[in-house]
Amino acid sequence: MDFDKITDRIGTHSAKWDRMEAVYGVPTDGGLPMWVADTDFPAPQVVLDKMQALVDHGIFGYVNLDDEYHGAISWWMKTRHDWHVDPSWIFTTTGLVNAIGLCLDTFTAPGDGVVLFTPVYHSFAKVIRAAGREVVNCPLVNNDGRYEMDFAAYDAAMTGNETMVILCSPHNPGGRVWSRAELQGLADFCKRHDLKLISDEIHHDLVFPGHKHIVMPNVDRSIADRVIMLTAPSKTFNVAGLHTGNVIIEDDAMRAKFAARLTSLSLAGNSVGQFVAAAAYSPEGAEWVDDLMVYLDGNRQMFDETIAAIPGLTSMPLDATFLAWVDFSATGMTPEEFTKRVEQVAKIAVNHGDTFGPGGENFVRFNFGTQRSRVKEACERMRAAFGDLQ
Repeated sequence: MDFDKITDRIGTHSAKWDRMEAVYGVPTDGGLPMWVADTDFPAPQVVLDKMQALVDHGIFGYVNLDDEYHGAISWWMKTRHDWHVDPSWIFTTTGLVNAIGLCLDTFTAPGDGVVLFTPVYHSFAKVIRAAGREVVNCPLVNNDGRYEMDFAAYDAAMTGNETMVILCSPHNPGGRVWSRAELQGLADFCKRHDLKLISDEIHHDLVFPGHKHIVMPNVDRSIADRVIMLTAPSKTFNVAGLHTGNVIIEDDAMRAKFAARLTSLSLAGNSVGQFVAAAAYSPEGAEWVDDLMVYLDGNRQMFDETIAAIPGLTSMPLDATFLAWVDFSATGMTPEEFTKRVEQVAKIAVNHGDTFGPGGENFVRFNFGTQRSRVKEACERMRAAFGDLQ
């Protein structure tokens, strides 16, 4: 695929492109959206062909796709992540934020504490609070520009009211691929405090060369009775708008409880999203992802080199994702001052770091999942906006 080819998304109801002026004051005409975490690449041809076949068929009635859909997920997880998934373990949800809401509803009670390792994806805290649960912030340690977990500190912070922890793996916004030792530390932490563990692995296909993602169930078999795995094709294949996610539960008792809750709410998956997932989780899809990661790695290098050349700015080294996490603290500017330069001078719409929770205040998240020419343009604008520091 030609990832350099530009598809104009303005006027297509794209949240990223058509709402950047309303949300950030960055003009649609001439602005660069580097906030919402979707990419500007068309889905792979195998997905487009499936969508066209559905349109050509012309009937969008009820379907029974379980064998094909679940089989494709099982194949993908075994082939790409060395993880055996029995098709009976898989549930479909309307995306992974919906999945987290359902898990909170099923496995926690109002007032329960839910642990987050912050800064982390902002929707976690939003859903926890909306569900009437308590957010328990456990800050990550920024060790020379790399996030690490501090379980001694987290142990001391526990009150006994906590019943669940949500892990983002790979980490958004820091781009960490957690090591086996770190994940084992988390497993032990969950056992010590009797916590259910949601492992949100939506970015686990987007790993750069030299790094290896480990799915949580492969770390410690003794926690199979407390792990809930979340995966999705959405970030991998740029199909987030189809809102199709996978909740994968190995433990029989937990699976039965979750199934009962879904039945009580009469929830079912989106058939179009399931058709697309089945098509994407294929050898053709795998080849496309491999090519995508080579391209994104080039974007990452270009962006990081630019940031490194601007005094006071540091881009956290990424193991995975297409989301750069840039630290502005050494500029001496306030968050209001540096975000104003990014948005009003460089005219780039970005995610503000404080929305990711404690520890994110001096950061900005940039989405470089776009054409190389646009990344180059963003780099030139950043150099100009912070030219007085150079």
